[in-house]
Amino acid sequence: MVLAKSTRMYLIIFIGTVLIYLLLHCVPTYLPPSDNKNTEPPPLYIITPTYRRPEQLAELTRLGQTLKHVKNLLWLVIEDAYDWHPLVTHILDRIGVPYVYLLAPMPEQYRKGYIPRGVSNRNRGLEYLRANATEGVFYFADDDNTYDISLFEEMRYIQKVGMWPVGLVTSTGVSSPIIRNGKLDGYYDGWIGGRKYPIDMAGFAVSVKFLHERPNAKVPFKTSFEETLFLESLEPLERSDIEYLADECTDILVWHTQSVKNGPAKPFNETLHNDTNLKYLEMLLVRKS
Repeated sequence: MVLAKSTRMYLIIFIGTVLIYLLLHCVPTYLPPSDNKNTEPPPLYIITPTYRRPEQLAELTRLGQTLKHVKNLLWLVIEDAYDWHPLVTHILDRIGVPYVYLLAPMPEQYRKGYIPRGVSNRNRGLEYLRANATEGVFYFADDDNTYDISLFEEMRYIQKVGMWPVGLVTSTGVSSPIIRNGKLDGYYDGWIGGRKYPIDMAGFAVSVKFLHERPNAKVPFKTSFEETLFLESLEPLERSDIEYLADECTDILVWHTQSVKNGPAKPFNETLHNDTNLKYLEMLLVRKS
């Protein structure tokens, strides 16, 4: 009797061991296929014109803190100046977004009357892309706007040209393509002005490949016509080439939130404050325009 019980016990152990072996070594197991492809999203090139003013460092900081949350991005910060400013470099290094800091002084003949600000900066950015980029999407992002991060992820996959609304622009409160039944039905803007593309500079982005196919495309030195004439320089540009983002232009993901203009800071009193922390803060302020 004892021998029979021992035999059954060893038999159970043997059978259990065999089953475990079969489960571990002989039964097919599903493993998800390994993804050896590069999972990095297409690159974004953010072209930001800037110039020296009391609000410059604050606005670069605000935009930079937004861009920190966007993957595979190169920030082209292009200053209207003849020399690189160490404070701009310091801010860009501290923010930590991959960047290229370039100079593009405005030609002297355009520094009178209605100044076409930012044109030389943007064209310098286009020059950089033609020399250094082959894929991805570029976007003109002014440093005094406010951006929803989702906008950058949407624009990343534009094939040719993408457009969307911009808030807080002109008396209409928004500048946008008009979409009716899924198709373009004109533009809504406070100033149409006979423009073929009456939209804001913050309201479109373009494929780098599409730019390469149009070597003469550039932003013109013509105040209030920079956007439309640049888009016209990308022609042939069919309506079917344009993608309407931000949920078919029903949402606002970028706003013109320009800072209140500040005058130059008052002179620093070295006699009273040279032995305090104020002498360090002095270096961060614009004392004259």
